[in-house]
Amino acid sequence: MANTTSVDAAVSPPPKERSRVERLAPGSALVIGLLMGSTFVVLLNEMLLGVALPTLITDLGITPSTGQWLTTGYLLTLAVLIPATGYVMRRFHLRAIFLTALTLFIIGTAISAVAPGFAVLLTGRIIQAAGTAVFVPLLMTTAMRLVPEARRGSIMALVTAVPAIAPALGPGVSGLVLSFLPWRWLFILVLPVAVIALVLGAVKLKNVTTPEPATLDVLSLVLSAIGFGALVFGLSSIGESASGHALVSPFVPIVVGVLGIVAFALRQVALRRQNRGPFLDMRIFRTTSFVVPLLIMVFIGLNAFGIGLVLPLVLTGSLGLGSLAIGLFLVPGGAVIALVSAAGGRIYDRFGPRPLVVPGGIVWAASIWFLSTLDENHSVWMYLATYLVLSASQAMMWAPITTLALSSLRAELYPYGSAAFTTVQQLAGAAGGAVLVSVYTIGANAARPGALSVAQTVDAGQAAFTTAFYIALAAVLGTLFVGKHRRLAPVVA
Repeated sequence: MANTTSVDAAVSPPPKERSRVERLAPGSALVIGLLMGSTFVVLLNEMLLGVALPTLITDLGITPSTGQWLTTGYLLTLAVLIPATGYVMRRFHLRAIFLTALTLFIIGTAISAVAPGFAVLLTGRIIQAAGTAVFVPLLMTTAMRLVPEARRGSIMALVTAVPAIAPALGPGVSGLVLSFLPWRWLFILVLPVAVIALVLGAVKLKNVTTPEPATLDVLSLVLSAIGFGALVFGLSSIGESASGHALVSPFVPIVVGVLGIVAFALRQVALRRQNRGPFLDMRIFRTTSFVVPLLIMVFIGLNAFGIGLVLPLVLTGSLGLGSLAIGLFLVPGGAVIALVSAAGGRIYDRFGPRPLVVPGGIVWAASIWFLSTLDENHSVWMYLATYLVLSASQAMMWAPITTLALSSLRAELYPYGSAAFTTVQQLAGAAGGAVLVSVYTIGANAARPGALSVAQTVDAGQAAFTTAFYIALAAVLGTLFVGKHRRLAPVVA
């Protein structure tokens, strides 16, 4: 960064000319603003159903393992489609991508709003996710293309804040809506905002990219869907199998999923050898300093999302908190993550990742263990304090691990490393929700679907959090192998 700054200063134009260079081109601010607003809406929607899960379990008469698919299925769809977004952005115009994706999101939202039961509601959520998948990479790529280098830092700070702010506000918004309105209004209230964004995009959005020839490898997409879909389905079926409600043994789809992922990986190697443009360049896995952080992120992602699903169930069943209270309970965690991440970035730049990830991992595991000891006799403030410590220590690992992994790759492999890391985060989240909610279901030992007693909820929560603690230990072990110093990727002129 120091070298780049000195070069910029040396070739910097006079003040008047520099002010013109630093301005966004006409219409660029509108494009970025519209993409930011739309991305905020779709990401806010992603986290709305976490707080609503207890309500949906009661209203729809489903088990927690079934209910978690409303969020797990959403994330799984993102994980399957995100690897294809690079092809989409190379092949089609910005305006066409935006209008198609937002239209899909609106259709899925409308279906969810009128869904008569779980199956239709899940269908709507999957269609929503199909529209959502492209928004974050589209926003990032477009901003990098349109923003002058002199202003890139300030603008990108706003752009990258969107994925952090939206999920943090989601639980609070959900809790507020559910305190006064039925769960369907979580979708009804989103519809007019999304439609307004669609109309603005149709009228105002201009094409700022030039499509290029690109081939979609359909077999890679199919293998990705089969492998990851079957794997997460099998994991989510463990709880249903234990309670006697699963139609097939969970080990069958798990084996199918593993074989599908292996076939997907082999397909990428073959495409690379044939110079046909793989979805994922497997050479990134030759770099140990990328693989180790990636494995650590698997365990972090498993717990981050799984605990996020289980905790509202525990707060409702053991402490009797309502939807609004749960939403307000979860919001401070997002604020803590934002603050710790900002401070941690300065420490990383000066000392590297180890001073953050090692103590962060130890405190994170300890806070999860302490959470597994809480029951109905503890106050909500004890739960909240534990949750905030958990959130802060998780933030001490998340950003440094991500930065270390991507900076360890050569510049030409960076897009593939970023795609792999994003996909793994989504898959880990989906699998974490499946695993911990399945353990929750097993721990409850409930014979029939529906609400659990206080004692069943406490047992179920403690079983899930104990499992999360052992997962956290694996992440802590991984942090011991993180290098002392970061290694930046070579800069390509």
